[in-house]
Amino acid sequence: MTDDDTPANGHDAEYEAPESETVEDVEALQAENAALKDQILRMAAEMDNTRRRAEREANDARAYAIQKFAKDLFPASDYLASATAHAPRDSGDAAVKNFVVGVEMTQKELLAAFDRNGLKKVDPKAGDKFDPHVHQAMAEEPNAEVAPGTIVRTMQAGFTLLGRTLRPAVVVVAAKAAAAPAGDNPYAAEGETSGGAVDTKA
Repeated sequence: MTDDDTPANGHDAEYEAPESETVEDVEALQAENAALKDQILRMAAEMDNTRRRAEREANDARAYAIQKFAKDLFPASDYLASATAHAPRDSGDAAVKNFVVGVEMTQKELLAAFDRNGLKKVDPKAGDKFDPHVHQAMAEEPNAEVAPGTIVRTMQAGFTLLGRTLRPAVVVVAAKAAAAPAGDNPYAAEGETSGGAVDTKA
């Protein structure tokens, strides 16, 4: 075989595919690539949904497990809060002072244990906005120091567990101003009737 001879099988010659076949291959690969990307995105979304669902179910199971136990401890928390609120802090007796400190430390540790387990105390202050999701209005009373409809004072603290209300805080809210009866002049001087008397001597 001479140098000018061409191999019959063509293995040593570079093969050039027709242009039409190359374009079709590229389009097929692009379509396959797009399908794989879509599949990966769907799998990632499904995994994220599964993770969130597992976290939610774990929180629900945890909340259900300690919910009854937490409710059983609410009275103890209330008694401790009442004891510390009425404790004789100005007593000159050292034994009484030590007793008060012990009660306060017990209450603080109980609330810390609640907090570690996702149980939060709801204890609104005067002037706080009333929230029907965590507050229960027991009564209304006139109060010029806070806006109408806001909280005046808390009668019993509430508790939430992992964002769920286990016991709403029982509160007193400021009464809203009553509307003046029809026909009455709210700006009339005391003792005057609606419309007043007409001065005919002028």
